[in-house]
Amino acid sequence: MATNRKKLVMVGNGMAGVWAIEHLLKLAPDAYEITIFGAEPHPNYNRIMLSSVLAGGADMDEIIINDLEWYRSHNINLHIGHTVTRMDTKARKVYSDGGVEVGYDELILATGSNPFMLPLPGADKEGVIAFRDINDCRIMQETAKSYKKAVVIGGGLLGLEAARGLLHLGMEVSVVHINEYIMERQLDEAASTMLRKELEQQGMKFLLAKQSEAILGKKRVKSLLFADGSMVEADLLVMAVGIKPNVGLAQKSGIEINRGIVVNDYLETNIPGVYALGECAEHRGIAYGLVAPLYEQGAVLAKRLAGAPTEGYAGSVTSTKLKVSGVNVFSAGQFIEPEGSRALRYQDEIDGVYKKLVVHDDKLIGAVLFGDTSDGAQLFSMIKKGEDIKGREKELLLGISADALSSSPQNRLEGMADDEIICGCNGVSKGAIAEAIQSGGCTSVGQIKACTKASASCGGCKPLVEGLLQLYAGDAAVSVKEGICGCTTLNRDEIVSEIKRMELKTVKEVMNVLEWTNEEGCAKCRPSLNYYLGMLWPEEYVDEKESRFTNERYHANIQKDGTYSVVPRIYGGVTSPTELKKIAEIAEKFDVPMVKFTGGQRLDLLGVKKEDLPKMWEELDMPSGHAYGKTLRTVKTCVGSTFCRFGTQDAIGMGIRLEKEFERLTAPAKVKLAVSGCPRNCAEATIKDFGVVAIDGGWELHIGGNGGVHVRATDLLCVVKTEDEVVEWASAFLQYYRENAGWNERTSIWVERVGVESVKKALENREDRLALQERIQTTLNLTTDPWKQIVNEPELRKNFEPIAPIEIYK
Repeated sequence: MATNRKKLVMVGNGMAGVWAIEHLLKLAPDAYEITIFGAEPHPNYNRIMLSSVLAGGADMDEIIINDLEWYRSHNINLHIGHTVTRMDTKARKVYSDGGVEVGYDELILATGSNPFMLPLPGADKEGVIAFRDINDCRIMQETAKSYKKAVVIGGGLLGLEAARGLLHLGMEVSVVHINEYIMERQLDEAASTMLRKELEQQGMKFLLAKQSEAILGKKRVKSLLFADGSMVEADLLVMAVGIKPNVGLAQKSGIEINRGIVVNDYLETNIPGVYALGECAEHRGIAYGLVAPLYEQGAVLAKRLAGAPTEGYAGSVTSTKLKVSGVNVFSAGQFIEPEGSRALRYQDEIDGVYKKLVVHDDKLIGAVLFGDTSDGAQLFSMIKKGEDIKGREKELLLGISADALSSSPQNRLEGMADDEIICGCNGVSKGAIAEAIQSGGCTSVGQIKACTKASASCGGCKPLVEGLLQLYAGDAAVSVKEGICGCTTLNRDEIVSEIKRMELKTVKEVMNVLEWTNEEGCAKCRPSLNYYLGMLWPEEYVDEKESRFTNERYHANIQKDGTYSVVPRIYGGVTSPTELKKIAEIAEKFDVPMVKFTGGQRLDLLGVKKEDLPKMWEELDMPSGHAYGKTLRTVKTCVGSTFCRFGTQDAIGMGIRLEKEFERLTAPAKVKLAVSGCPRNCAEATIKDFGVVAIDGGWELHIGGNGGVHVRATDLLCVVKTEDEVVEWASAFLQYYRENAGWNERTSIWVERVGVESVKKALENREDRLALQERIQTTLNLTTDPWKQIVNEPELRKNFEPIAPIEIYK
């Protein structure tokens, strides 16, 4: 069968392109041998959710749309970290910078867009970046650890999302915008003003009607100069002023280019066998930057490639429904009144609600909603249909329904068109959800999520999904609490209880006995089950490496260029000349591009090739710092009484003891400790998962802190007198957390969920503490540094040999 399959190559691994591939696989699963090139070293992820990653609302793992297992299971040859540099449209071949050459019968260009960088003097300085991908998020997060003043150029959606994330990172943020009001492409002046006031209350500063002139500073940005002679200080400058289609590859290959890659209604370029879609494509003179049109293009292209009937893509009427820094905003159509139209407005500044409808010839042509966007989908449907609303204008404005617009939410949902997008993050239409319920047998929101991905990302569409479930399933609809993922309706506590009750010992056994809907599991449940089994049965359970993420499998952090970061453990941040010399020599030997001190007082060797990892660890002969895992990362210390005149206790000694006590300890999420030698708290112990602060005659023990994007100060657990008591309480707390927190749940979130008093109560009895300490010691006694095993076992070392990407992911 494989010999009869045509070869389909896609350049680009983003949302629009992979969406088209998903549809194609449903329509014609065996028609093509598929190869995908992605320039970023990541599988397909939800770029819309990057602002949530930056603001701390989601981890990178949570915004992955299709993990590597998905590509493998569909026999897709994936080359991540490869940029296609040349195409030969006559020979029908593409060539990557990684040396891969692939022939094709059909070629899809889904190269997306590039951020537009203002050509200002000084734009090449250090600290000047865009906000477009995962690496930009990481730069912002790293910068926020050392610098405080951030400036964002651009008062549109992207700029405000970047600004909100930087606020969460603890930076002072100024937003510079050339217009007199923000988000002018989505909001009118009244709604924009309300949004600006809300964001100012959150801490943002705005510099409006400002023309940027130059970026000042020597090597790194220091300030931004404006045309009027004023300036604003900046340690980090983020440009979020728009995007431009990425057309360079197509242009070099003789494909017709205007602003974007010119395509017809079937997404075909002027070269036979070559298609384009997404942000790189231009259809009828328009290059779309919103997700809904890109998904519509993907559905048309999939049908075209599958040989299924399609009327083609006729363009999109766009709408924007989003949440800007916690504020709901919706706009659609012509929200600025054209000549001959009239507008209706409702404004309530007490509750923060604004509504505006624009009507022309008795038809709704535009709308803006601020604060309350519940009517957005219905209004957008009416705009697209060109529906006559004569006599119903005020009812629409005030949310009062009549006739076809009954006050019943069900009637509103029933009146929506099937192609109405319900889940903007994942491009799921009303019709797709209806089909999942009526034909697919979905009877709960969780099943719909697993089947269609609706509500799987930001969750903002969940009320609409619930309404559609009631509409189409009726009495068959079941209100099922959502499980840890779409594969099960069981939550964390139920799963752990059943594993203990039935003594289940493997991931497969858990999935089978507890009736997982997806027998292979997913990227959310497999790692969590792997952890729960290891936590419950430390002496019997064999860790499943395939259930771990890439970083944990290779025991190093993968970087944007596909290389790795190695962090050896340096106890308490204390090293020696001999150790430093050894690290330096090995860094030179393996040609490490960068050696950096981390925020946790460790040395990070960045840019290591995968095949060099085992040999490097062997020669380092140092324990892993586990900078990649859900385990103890670091124990940060100040110098304490050893050197400091203010120190009351030996912070260094206490920190090293704790680090040696708990190194290699697996946990539901990463764990950071710190020990400060006096209440001046130089080691920042009061924003750590477990913090120790020395006082006269004893130690304060603090829990549940977080110094990341969701900053949380610790709660005081207790005060003890001796170092042995510190270890006893630390052991008891960490084990109690291990046994009761959900997978990927940091101590800060867990302590807030269960309450600090419940933790204190669980640990107040010394017998209970000692029992917890014994259990954690049992686990620790069974662990060894992963590199010892890899270095000593030749079979394991084979996993680190360089392999062509086409073989890795095939």
